[in-house]
Amino acid sequence: MDLALKDIRRHLGKFVATIAGVAMLLAIVLVMNGIYRGNIADGVWLIENTATDLWVVERGRGGPFNEPSRLALDSFRSVAATPGVAKASPLVLYTAQRELGGASQQFTVIGYDVAGGLGGPKHVAEGRAIVAPHWEMVADRKLGLRLGDAVTLGDDRYTVVGLTGGAVDSGGNPIVYLSLADAQKVQFEQDKRALVAARAAALRRLEAQGLRGEAAERLLPLLTGTGNTINAVLVRLAPGAETAAVATHIRDWLYFNVYTTDEERTLMLEGRLRRTATVLGLFRSLLVVVSIVIIALIVYVLTIEKIKSIATLKLIGAPNVVIVRLIMTQSLLLTVGSFALAYLLRDLIAPGFPRTLGFVAQETAATFAVMLAGGVLASLLAIWHALRTPPQLALGG
Repeated sequence: MDLALKDIRRHLGKFVATIAGVAMLLAIVLVMNGIYRGNIADGVWLIENTATDLWVVERGRGGPFNEPSRLALDSFRSVAATPGVAKASPLVLYTAQRELGGASQQFTVIGYDVAGGLGGPKHVAEGRAIVAPHWEMVADRKLGLRLGDAVTLGDDRYTVVGLTGGAVDSGGNPIVYLSLADAQKVQFEQDKRALVAARAAALRRLEAQGLRGEAAERLLPLLTGTGNTINAVLVRLAPGAETAAVATHIRDWLYFNVYTTDEERTLMLEGRLRRTATVLGLFRSLLVVVSIVIIALIVYVLTIEKIKSIATLKLIGAPNVVIVRLIMTQSLLLTVGSFALAYLLRDLIAPGFPRTLGFVAQETAATFAVMLAGGVLASLLAIWHALRTPPQLALGG
């Protein structure tokens, strides 16, 4: 131990620089662990933080997250009349790209029934939830908005009455909550000139069919209207109701797809998140392998640099245990020191990272164990080489 520390003090600058370089690489590994887990956490956040027992979506669709789902607005009334259903609420869900907080930002809009319906923010960190039927908004802090800010969406201005923390969609985009009517208006609102052009084109089509005047005006809304649709119906079951029975009734009699929260989570994990998680997992594994190889090479190079000193130790009769302790101690100090610095760098990077980083203690411990095992293996290879060094090398032989 003393011999290893003396050698480190002699080459302190090189040893510290080596630790810093390896630590940067290990910090990337730890951050990649966080990205991998954070990607999954973001993907299922909305599913797990929506207080509902069942998700009712369009028949034949895996919605409302993996693909679009469109239902008639009144469909939630049919669901509410199903035996075993205590409450059914309409939900609108879509992604938007608008000017917010002085910058163009992408976010997900959730429209829900603010009069006691399901689907609203589970926890408002600052301010309050929406109580007015129009022109109020709850937004996530990631958008950079503050309480009382006025946000223009389409032709209307919305006041930020509440802020959430960590409310994101499957892509990590922040969430904006609006009343159902406001969310539908923002979603289907069109530019005035586009509406005029669409109306003129529809009139020409009707005239080509021989319809003019009052008859054409009556049919015009059927051609130009966007429809009053929703994306899902959220269901809360009555006490004692069987989930499977209610889901089967809705599926067979109302002809909708029905998913429990666990099933929605599975759809997300096996659908939209699967390929991304696979890529991130592969990249994370490659980083771990590269880190172990680099640590092994560094330990081996450090041993080669001391090969004449090791030969001298053997020449003066030093036991092999001294050489083994020298190499093993420096290898472990390099690995542990690099990981400790990497852990510190990870904590410094995490607060300003643009995506959610999910750190799991067991995963971090496993990464440390793998790195430590790699360091030990590298030191064993270096020891094997050092013990085969002939003593006469110290004399230039």
